[in-house]
Amino acid sequence: MRGCRQVSENTRLSLLSREQAILAFNRRVLAQAQRNDVPLLERLRYICIVSSNLDEFFEVRYADVLEASRAGAGDIDRQYIADVVKQSHQLVEDQYQIFNEEVSPALRRAGILILNHDDRTAEQREWVASFFRKQVQPLLVPIGLDPSHPFPQVANKTLNFIVRLGGRDAFGRDNDIAIVRVPRVLPRVIKMPVHLVEPGTQGFVLLSSVIRAHLDELFPGREIQAFSQFRLTRDSDLDVDEDDVTDLRLALRSKMSTRQFGQAIRLEVVRSCHQDLSDFLLEQFGLNQQALFQVNGPVNLVRLTQLIDQADGEDLHFRPHQPGWPDSLPRGGSMFEHLRHHDCLLHHPFESFDAVVSFLREAVYDPDVLAIKQTIYRTGSESVLMELLLEAVRRGKEVLAVVELKARFDEEANINWAERLEALGAQVVYGIVGLKTHGKMMLVTRREGGRLRRYAHLSTGNYNPKTARLYTDVGYLTSQPDMTADVDRVFQQLSSLTQMRSTRQLLLAPSSMHSQMLRCIQRVADSARAGGPARIVVKVNSLTDEPLTRALIEAGQAGAQIDLIVRGACILPPGVPGQTDNIRVRSVVGRMLEHTRVLYFRWGEAEHDEVLYLSSADWMNRNMTRRIEVAWPVRDPALRQRVIDECLVPYLLDGKDAWTQSSDGHYERVPQTGHSAQQALMALHGSVI
Repeated sequence: MRGCRQVSENTRLSLLSREQAILAFNRRVLAQAQRNDVPLLERLRYICIVSSNLDEFFEVRYADVLEASRAGAGDIDRQYIADVVKQSHQLVEDQYQIFNEEVSPALRRAGILILNHDDRTAEQREWVASFFRKQVQPLLVPIGLDPSHPFPQVANKTLNFIVRLGGRDAFGRDNDIAIVRVPRVLPRVIKMPVHLVEPGTQGFVLLSSVIRAHLDELFPGREIQAFSQFRLTRDSDLDVDEDDVTDLRLALRSKMSTRQFGQAIRLEVVRSCHQDLSDFLLEQFGLNQQALFQVNGPVNLVRLTQLIDQADGEDLHFRPHQPGWPDSLPRGGSMFEHLRHHDCLLHHPFESFDAVVSFLREAVYDPDVLAIKQTIYRTGSESVLMELLLEAVRRGKEVLAVVELKARFDEEANINWAERLEALGAQVVYGIVGLKTHGKMMLVTRREGGRLRRYAHLSTGNYNPKTARLYTDVGYLTSQPDMTADVDRVFQQLSSLTQMRSTRQLLLAPSSMHSQMLRCIQRVADSARAGGPARIVVKVNSLTDEPLTRALIEAGQAGAQIDLIVRGACILPPGVPGQTDNIRVRSVVGRMLEHTRVLYFRWGEAEHDEVLYLSSADWMNRNMTRRIEVAWPVRDPALRQRVIDECLVPYLLDGKDAWTQSSDGHYERVPQTGHSAQQALMALHGSVI
């Protein structure tokens, strides 16, 4: 089983449901679409983000829950599934209500018109008809169902139509059901020519509306009695038995061809869909009624990102933010020279990710650099960093790439990069069987004055310049011998699979990280019991690991003051009288996706009684036990204080984008009387254009 909700053996305090915590996070994202201080097209984007998040929730997390239920996992019963489904339905209902009643009218007032068939003028209808006949109809293949035309394969998350026909077919038979699959190559949002709309307005039509208006042209001689769009969500995790394959890359590439046709999980139809058609589809896909989502609008709101991309109006978007170059790094000088004397902290996206690219570029073109090692998790299909690694191989440098082939939904891109690197002669390995390599590390070895010196980059986020402009993350550049030696030991283990000598500074999962985090929490708890300073601040994306959650609860009961800044799912119920009075949980949902992991512990008055770690790992069981993760201490007092001042304090004081969690798992937005942490950091490090 790939994961399920855990239940505590301690009946004194029940932990919160992980699935419901994920849905609660998406409610916070959806609430962004209702904020009048958010630009209009960005409000629409938040609606699209929720749709995308829900797709992944059903493809992965909910699929796991169903699998756990079938396997008879302890607490995953029918009632639990019914509760999760009920909340999912309500979230989708609210999402379409906000789209239809708040965002769509605001778009119309701003001159952005989504024109249904009834809204179009005669001239617009003529243009749509021409577009359909020239651009759409040639790519559609209607399938009339009969014994020789069985129900077609329906790929994951594709747009389809089901049609009930009257009359008889060309051979005199009364086959009445047809399916129309819509190719992904067709645009889902089409912008109408300027001359067809009123001055000062922009007209758009949805592909589903275009097809719906001309369905009869696909079935000449037949009467269309009823029809509906539909969309199927399937289990999309790639399950590969790594112990039973000889080449993981080939096995995954083979599996990717069938990912689109995994177990059916969810069926979406429009609300007007006749029950006999939805029942027919449920039967075809082996689904029950609770898997049916009847939506009041297009079945895939994610595709409205195409409207956002095409619409004009700078004032309808967030004002562009230009990240600043890190003050602590030279521009034009050698980064190696600087790092020999100083560690460097990079706070993205407020500080430019170009600094990381420049670090690698200098290494690639420096004749004294002998070797480059890097982990690759999510780099994207186009990557300047990967192109630089390829150039390094061409220049004769030793390149080791640890490519995580099982980075969900990035498998194909990673396989392609791995094959290109191997073709040029780079050493490519795929981590360790059974463990995802999630740690973000780069190591450069350089010849200096007759000896070798190492330089390392560690990060809480991915080596992806595109997402580095959208996610908050912290990077760390260092040449400290003990730290870089630890990084080298990790790469040695990932490539050779030999037992690794213990690290001096890095914490590793699945070996030492979990136990060290528990040890830090325990030291804080012991100090609290002794009446000493006791403080914990944790900033992560998710808190769902039960041992860590229980340890935090016990530390709070001992008197420690604990603040948890958890963007997404959190199973710890704060503020329970006599149990978690000393624990506060808040979530910040703003313009950027919060992705930084910062772990702060204080258990005394002396300087050595305080420790702060940056980490690639969330506090989830999978990160602690089934992934290669790294955490590293920030030992320089000035840099440690900077992390506190930028990554913790502003978020604890955020009075704009923050939510506070109550003991029952519900969230309340803080009073809108303060400042946004993200906006303050943008102003501090960069500029808004």
